[in-house]
Amino acid sequence: MAGERDAVRERTLAGATAAGRPRAPRLDQPRPPRRRILPEWDPDAFGRLSERIARFLGTGRFIVWMTVVIILWVLWNVSAPKELRFDEYPFIFLTLALSLQASYAAPLILLAQNRQDDRDRVNLEQDRKQNERSIADTEYLTREVAALRIGLGEVATRDWIRSELEDLVKELEIRQNGHKEHHGTHPAMRAEHPPGRDADDR
Repeated sequence: MAGERDAVRERTLAGATAAGRPRAPRLDQPRPPRRRILPEWDPDAFGRLSERIARFLGTGRFIVWMTVVIILWVLWNVSAPKELRFDEYPFIFLTLALSLQASYAAPLILLAQNRQDDRDRVNLEQDRKQNERSIADTEYLTREVAALRIGLGEVATRDWIRSELEDLVKELEIRQNGHKEHHGTHPAMRAEHPPGRDADDR
């Protein structure tokens, strides 16, 4: 009984120590992602947003809205009561806002242009590969057509067979006429030639 109790106690102690140890990372499973302190952002989403802003900045609607805002800004700070004016002449706050807008618009436009250049580069590479495949296919078809022409040069055509048959028919007619003339000769001459195949028929 004492021996069994000692064995159970050893197993429980071994299990407790095994549970208290930190588990080693398993090699058959991917590691969990680490937590980052800095916020994560999607560069592709930011690029799409910059392209939208750049497209809007390049439209006539943006120019019209910016012109209306500037005119209202100037009229308000010139004709409004002095207590309600927030940017008096020489409109320093307006100049600061426009310079801030320009300082942000230029990098956004450059980013949109870079993304467009990347797309154009990919499209050009795809077009180049497509052209190479088309050239290779054209060369292959050209070689096949040339091989077919060479092969057709050695094949009997319909006109050649027709001409050969016509020549054969003429030759048969000539032989048949010669055979008739041979049978229509004198009987003495016919006796000289024993019956059988003619020498011309061989």
